[in-house]
Amino acid sequence: MGESANPTRKIIALAVAGARAAEPATRDALSAVKLAERVYDTRTRALHDLRISVTDRCNFRCTYCMPKDVFGPGYKFLPHDALLSFEEITRFARISAQLGVEKIRLTGGEPTLRRDLPRLIEMLDALKTPSGHALDLTLTTNGSTLVKQARALKDAGLQRITVSLDSLDDATFKSMNDVDFPVADVLKGIEAAHAVGLAPIKVNMVVKRGVNDQSIVDMAKHFKGTGVVVRYIEFMDVGATNGWRMDDVVPSAEVVRAISTWSPLEAIDAQYEGEVAERWRYKDGGGEIGVISSVTQAFCKTCTRARLSTDGKIFTCLFATDGTDFRQMMRNGASDDDIAALLVGLWQSRTDRYSEIRTAATTLERQARKVEMSYIGG
Repeated sequence: MGESANPTRKIIALAVAGARAAEPATRDALSAVKLAERVYDTRTRALHDLRISVTDRCNFRCTYCMPKDVFGPGYKFLPHDALLSFEEITRFARISAQLGVEKIRLTGGEPTLRRDLPRLIEMLDALKTPSGHALDLTLTTNGSTLVKQARALKDAGLQRITVSLDSLDDATFKSMNDVDFPVADVLKGIEAAHAVGLAPIKVNMVVKRGVNDQSIVDMAKHFKGTGVVVRYIEFMDVGATNGWRMDDVVPSAEVVRAISTWSPLEAIDAQYEGEVAERWRYKDGGGEIGVISSVTQAFCKTCTRARLSTDGKIFTCLFATDGTDFRQMMRNGASDDDIAALLVGLWQSRTDRYSEIRTAATTLERQARKVEMSYIGG
């Protein structure tokens, strides 16, 4: 049978053209995956988390993510019709849930800039796993709009939230976000999220040597005993525009030592398989912190995350160079099984382990080609 007589094969061929090629799963293999409610890659990592970038726009210009010299006034963001619609996002999430996805994180850019975001959250909140459980639905934000939006997000079904905050020192934070946004307004957003019951709240701090590493202990002091979990993230070589150098990385072990000197810590177990943050608890019962060490202590072997870009491409690694286009499939009339078969085939052929094999050579090789974090979400 020729390709013109097989529309499913043609749709799949169009989807992978110019991107990452993957053979779709056979009908029997897809049925087996659905029966097991789980799909595994070549390293027996199950597909469990789906991170969805709902916009490539942001109102910050953080130097490690969207530096002004690249994302300036003349930068061309995606036109609205290129973005996945809420219906397309929800459809893909529903299909993913049939294959084992239990957690969805909305990202950006800055996700709260997407118009009518609570409506999307309501749609996603209605989804269930094959066993009838609700999905774990969360969001990462810079906190700039939370004072106005926290209640609507919670009422729509958002369960918890992660806020990016890189320093409590106003001058340092303004320098890093590069739009003169004050720390106080982010803290007000965190308070608003707490007041409406978005919990637990996590605060992500990307640590860069010589820039904000002096704020490590201050951040711990501020949030200790509040129930907020601070997570310290090693500065990563994501994308091609943030000027990453190994010299700028503050190893997580150094972070833990600094905080433990002030208030002793002890390691505690992960809450679930594939959790990215290594957890540490204050010995005096004051709560916990987390460290994310993808540079010095790669956690590729337990990575269970796929990322859906704003315009509908799936990336199976944060450090990827290309993705597979599912938007075109959906808009060309592919069935749910067509989409599921390609996603299963893509995941089953997944070999990604960039952080484990990172060297100066691989970093330089990929710097010009890696997709930006603002496009696929952190």
